[in-house]
Amino acid sequence: MGGIKMTNKDKSIVEISIFTAIGNLKELEKSVNLGLDNELTVNEIKEIMVQLYAYCGFPRSLNALGVLSNTVDERKASGKVTEVGRESTPIPSDRNSLVYGTQVQTKIVGMEVKGGIYDFAPMADRYLKAHLFGDIFGQDILDYRTRELVTVAALASMDGVNPQLQAHIGISKNVGVTDDELNGTIEVLKDKLGFEKANNIKQFL
Repeated sequence: MGGIKMTNKDKSIVEISIFTAIGNLKELEKSVNLGLDNELTVNEIKEIMVQLYAYCGFPRSLNALGVLSNTVDERKASGKVTEVGRESTPIPSDRNSLVYGTQVQTKIVGMEVKGGIYDFAPMADRYLKAHLFGDIFGQDILDYRTRELVTVAALASMDGVNPQLQAHIGISKNVGVTDDELNGTIEVLKDKLGFEKANNIKQFL
């Protein structure tokens, strides 16, 4: 699937994701400022950083949120336009996170995910389905396509997670990320982190 070029907003999403994932707060601050200039809202960036705790841990996610909070304060003090954006639609009180998350995971992966390591460690399977795909993906500030763009960018910037990266490249295509957009992500990675990280994605295309 191709034909849709990466927008400046999507490039900012990729930059924010990679610098959150690797914990480069100085570059993250620049990327957050640029992202807000490129029509990302504060709540969209917040959601990117919250989602990424599932991939890079709470310490880096919380540090990134601190950068975002400080940047918003600085922009307000200097009079820069900073769009907060809408809140997520309230989650129905009767939603079962495990059931809903299993449905979301099955939909975006293209098949039911079971067996193997998930049978070996059933609680990991439950956490993935109920919390990541149920609770986090259940927030509708970001669509599935954007969430997978975030995940691919973050995983490509990290060491030792290429099996998961390969899987999420496939998932990203299932939810509408194009080859042009993946190539655009490669270019951002090459520009910001070098050829090695860019090749993490390139080898799977």
